Amino acid sequence: MTSLSPDFETPLGPYWLQTRDGAIRALSTQPTPDSSDPALRQQVAAWLHAYFQGIFPALDELPLMPEGTPFQRRVWEALREIPPGRVESYGALAKRIDSAPRAVGAALGANPIPILLPCHRVVASDGALRGYSGRGGLESKRFLLRLEGIEI
Repeated sequence: MTSLSPDFETPLGPYWLQTRDGAIRALSTQPTPDSSDPALRQQVAAWLHAYFQGIFPALDELPLMPEGTPFQRRVWEALREIPPGRVESYGALAKRIDSAPRAVGAALGANPIPILLPCHRVVASDGALRGYSGRGGLESKRFLLRLEGIEI
């Protein structure tokens, strides 16, 4: 069964939550099979509400379990270490996890939990915005960074 009504309305548009085994698997911009846990949906709704009000709750409050390759999961886990209001370059993130910037960029492009796993905080080494796979592309990335107090 597919839910046409989104789980969340955000300033970036509607999102649908996918959960399994008590964990958040995806935050999608497309309607998804109705598989979201009501308690997790409520928890994510509160987190998103606070976030878009300029209050940045800790990510460790959410049981994030994105599905991906071991490398992708390593990149996504490293995102959790970039605090709100800060950015890190693809190169610096790659160095931190002993990888290459392009591989990191590809993993970020496959991030199934945008906003919550903050791939928007990763920028080019010159500070330029290079990509954002979430709804709205670079304009959304710019919006999220401004919300966190970063002008790019």
